[in-house]
Amino acid sequence: MSEDRWTQSPMQARESAGMPGTVEDAKAWKLLEGSLQASIIEQRRARRWGIFFKSLTFLYLFGAIALFSPLANLDSRQAMSKPHVALIEVRGMIAQGQEASADNLVTALRRAFENEQTRAVILRINSPGGSPVQAGYVYDEIRRLRGLHPDIKVHAVITDLGASGAYYIAAAADSIYADKASLVGSIGVTAAGFGFVGTLDKLGIERRTYTAGEHKAFLDPFQPEKPDEREFWQSVLQTTHQQFIDQVVQGRGDRLKEHPDMFSGLVWSGEQALELGLVDGLASSSTVARDVVGVDNLVDFSYRESPLERFARQLGTSVGNTLALHLGFGAPGLR
Repeated sequence: MSEDRWTQSPMQARESAGMPGTVEDAKAWKLLEGSLQASIIEQRRARRWGIFFKSLTFLYLFGAIALFSPLANLDSRQAMSKPHVALIEVRGMIAQGQEASADNLVTALRRAFENEQTRAVILRINSPGGSPVQAGYVYDEIRRLRGLHPDIKVHAVITDLGASGAYYIAAAADSIYADKASLVGSIGVTAAGFGFVGTLDKLGIERRTYTAGEHKAFLDPFQPEKPDEREFWQSVLQTTHQQFIDQVVQGRGDRLKEHPDMFSGLVWSGEQALELGLVDGLASSSTVARDVVGVDNLVDFSYRESPLERFARQLGTSVGNTLALHLGFGAPGLR
């Protein structure tokens, strides 16, 4: 055959195959062929419009970010150009990857101290604490920056809660303020877990652990506690607690009053904390700025993602989730 059978019309294909064809059959095939072609054209058109609108959406988002970000920061830049008190939020858990991580807080502190118009720094604290390592990094950086810039005082202001690692950070400040109903203190260290040995026995389950190193599996919740390992872990907590106490004493000095439960891990109200010397006064951030520093202009130096960074992160997460679904790594229960 000189003509490719795949390029023949339905009528020609039927005739080439020796199949009888009628006018009605030809009409039916032509109608079907026209419907298929129309469907393909419609799908292509829809795909092109989809690409167009997605591109338009991206252009709009990037344009909005480029247009409004400078405007949103205009007031802040103007405020920074005048004498001001730098405000830094210490909010939530103090831990790596959190808003109150050491990286974020240290970045904000350095920016505040490096600004020539900064007259003082206020750490506005509302945190239950967190990692002693992260809190220690921030404590040390505050002390270092205070040494480099002795004219810039650091004031910690506790709102609802300034406990444990949050008070650790506050102790590095020149002064600490709180509300009369704030919760302050919790100068202690904790580590908690569960023991499931009895549960395994009741279920008839045998725990098998293979280690290289006599104590590699210590604190395993599925094995009985060993007295020597419990004693060792307690010594680790005691050492960390003493480090905490030393830093508080170094920061507060003679302002601390003698009290048997001062470092027991108890929390105190703002009024009680004032009597114990854990805080220097009862005041809010604006009151400290106005009455203690003498500058009404508060400028927020807290580290936050820029709109572009936030958009890029969210876009990356969305793309990653979509790719994972296409690769078959969907959420459990949806596969």
